[in-house]
Amino acid sequence: MNTPVFIAGMGIISAIGNDLQTNLQSLIASETGIGKMHWLQSEHQSELPVAEVKCSNESLAEKTGLSFQLPRTALISAVAAREALKNAGWEKNNSLRTGFISANTVGGMDKTEDFFKPFIKDNAKGKLIDVVHHECGAITELVADYLEIHDFVSTVSTACSSSANAIFTGARMIRAGQLDFALVGGADSLTRFTLNGFNTLMILDKEPCRPFDENRQGLNLGEGAAYLLLASQKGIEKMNKKPLAKISGYANANDAFHQTASSPGGTGSFMAMQGALESSGLKPGEIDYINLHGTGTQNNDMAEGTAIQRLFAPSFPKMSSTKAFTGHTLGASGAVEAVYSILSIQHGMIFPNLRLKMPMKEFSFQPVTVCLKNHMVRHVLSNSFGFGGNCSSLIFSAA
Repeated sequence: MNTPVFIAGMGIISAIGNDLQTNLQSLIASETGIGKMHWLQSEHQSELPVAEVKCSNESLAEKTGLSFQLPRTALISAVAAREALKNAGWEKNNSLRTGFISANTVGGMDKTEDFFKPFIKDNAKGKLIDVVHHECGAITELVADYLEIHDFVSTVSTACSSSANAIFTGARMIRAGQLDFALVGGADSLTRFTLNGFNTLMILDKEPCRPFDENRQGLNLGEGAAYLLLASQKGIEKMNKKPLAKISGYANANDAFHQTASSPGGTGSFMAMQGALESSGLKPGEIDYINLHGTGTQNNDMAEGTAIQRLFAPSFPKMSSTKAFTGHTLGASGAVEAVYSILSIQHGMIFPNLRLKMPMKEFSFQPVTVCLKNHMVRHVLSNSFGFGGNCSSLIFSAA
């Protein structure tokens, strides 16, 4: 881990803002993006709250210059990815090797859903454009072409840890000398398939979620996109700018316990956090803030909390789940929370765990419930734990 990997820029679009600044303002003001469905059409419209990006596909197309007929995941991906490059001051003619490693889990499923219903009634109906971008990799290719990045393009799809894995894949390639820049992160839009699937698992809350609360009832699904532009030492010197932060540690682990549940003892969570600490050379007491995976489900919060108790007791860092703002953005969540982790370092803030009224009785720690300002934040641990036991932890540090 001696070779530094810097964060040169970042971009985001989520339910609490269409760019970096509006996201930060919402975090400081404790303004959630969770509410009634507007763009997503579902029979659960009045029953299940979600966290939607506050833009129509037509509006997203206007922002990017892309066609509104493209999948929503591609449109929000393009918005956030372009902001990350602009935030960094990156130019495509800089002659250095640049990769695009992007994550998602739904691909162009929204367009496939629109195609399917009329098609089964009359197979002469339907537009080919509605299905050709169905797979996850198609979204990455669309955005890579839009950004004109071609040195290396890859897609990661490992459930809810997808964009965290995309981030450290880019970091590893920079450390290996394979890339000078890596635009890394992910995107996911809401679809009926994912909403109905999570509802079948009976883990959706019918009210705005309450991560790490004793009375939590489940998660809310969200959508969004976020990207970091990673840079090597050579890359950051070429740009002649001060980095926003650096990646100091990462690890991926798998507890192989269940297809959709974490092990009760948080084995995978513990191994991911411990591995990230070992790779960074940091001790548990040096972590200033944990951005929790914190979905609000009975199983996840218990597993993650048990792992944190085991690794950090008796002295715990500040911690919170920002999914109470954005909902669970699935393949985008690791990148969305990476951006929030870096904002925490930049602005010396700990963002609150909204709606937490009664902390879980099993643990001797309590997440932060108000925005803490003027707080020294040097090292942030960000957790992303997915289905299939795929658990990843990232550590971001002041540069």
